[in-house]
Amino acid sequence: MDDTTATELIEAKHKRDELGRKITSGEEREALLAAYRQSGLTQRVFAQREGLKYSTFTSWLHGLRGAPRPSAGATTTAPVRFVEASIPAMSGGLEVTLPDGTKVRGTSAREVAAVVQALRS
Repeated sequence: MDDTTATELIEAKHKRDELGRKITSGEEREALLAAYRQSGLTQRVFAQREGLKYSTFTSWLHGLRGAPRPSAGATTTAPVRFVEASIPAMSGGLEVTLPDGTKVRGTSAREVAAVVQALRS
């Protein structure tokens, strides 16, 4: 009976925390985010290709990493931003012109607002 054990040492190029998670510096994060924006890939495919946990990658994209977390029971609200919109008189409709020149027209204020919200995100 052979009591030997084969082991292999693999040199890791990334530091890991006590739970084995890869530690990524701010510069590496920014480089990955820039690479993603130029890649044309979906968030999920890019994260998988780079060996990143999808939820971690999306938190980087949305700037959540390092942001203070609300305490239990606290509500958070995004800062209010005002955008100038012109609403010309139209027969049965309205038009909103966004700062980039995009015009959204419709007959329902609720639907126009939903389209504007979708364009802003």
